[in-house]
Amino acid sequence: MGVTGLKVAAIPLRMAQALMLRRAILASIPALALLPKSAQADDFNTFLARLRARALARGIPQSIIDATTAGLVPNSDVLQLDKHQPEFTLTWAQYRSRVLNATRVAQGKAKAQTSANLLAAVTSQYGVDSGPLLGIWGIETNYGTTQGDFGVIDALTTLAWDRNSSFFGGQVISAMRIVANGDAPAQKLIGSYAGAMGQPQFMPSVYLSTAISFTGSGQPDAGAPDIWNSDADTLASMANYLLKAGWQSGQPSSELVLAPGNINLTSTGRENVQTIAYWLQQGVHRLPGAPDLPAITPAALLLPDGAGGQAFLIYANFHAIRRYNASDYYALAVGALGRLALQT
Repeated sequence: MGVTGLKVAAIPLRMAQALMLRRAILASIPALALLPKSAQADDFNTFLARLRARALARGIPQSIIDATTAGLVPNSDVLQLDKHQPEFTLTWAQYRSRVLNATRVAQGKAKAQTSANLLAAVTSQYGVDSGPLLGIWGIETNYGTTQGDFGVIDALTTLAWDRNSSFFGGQVISAMRIVANGDAPAQKLIGSYAGAMGQPQFMPSVYLSTAISFTGSGQPDAGAPDIWNSDADTLASMANYLLKAGWQSGQPSSELVLAPGNINLTSTGRENVQTIAYWLQQGVHRLPGAPDLPAITPAALLLPDGAGGQAFLIYANFHAIRRYNASDYYALAVGALGRLALQT
């Protein structure tokens, strides 16, 4: 996902989600952070020996290291996908027409209905509203239907070698730790070619720090989080991620507004935070059904396609979503999909 601000993709705040927007557009799989290509310092076997030693030093049992790395060779499919990532520069109008398509919206509405009780339980437990959860779930994996089909340890090891990347090597070790902890066998660790796993597309380190096993009872579940097959664990884990990212309960992330054509563009953008009252004084109009917020609520005005295009007031929770994927387009689409899915 490789550009900032108003482009399709942005340089990530966490490398784990670096190319999510291309996956959203192409119904594909997440890609990588911006790192040099073909930067191998060693032949693969030498690299693998060093990685195995690093894992052992990090406390991974030798038996797990042997079992998860036996017979590994560079995965040619991973290398091809990584080296042939298409570049896009779409407008927000083009992006939303692809990501917020009728099929995905209909799926979101269906999930909102069939998962209503579960969503209510997750919201009660974590304070994260249903809308952004439905939005992320839909954009990440089409509600769990497009999770990727790569062995995570295989893919991550290939990338760690090809990019001479300590980050991806660390993710291999995190994946080994998942196996060593008994959370999941290696063959269950399936995801994208970049190593993002399951319905929420978590990297292994994020799984270890953030994934939740959720029963909806308000009590911890002793089982390991199953983000591949369990909707409950998936939604709770995404909610826990947003909560850690600073989600403010009951607050929106963004809202569509009308902005005057002569608005001072230098005052717009997510870093130019004012208040709702300030923007109303500048001629911004909120639409019927807008969330009931105090006039002193901090807000920024975002015009993703510039003057004449759609305009949004964005709030603190917008930045929490951008922690999941550092793109304005992504955060706007998550908010929009969530709102559409919850419309009756």
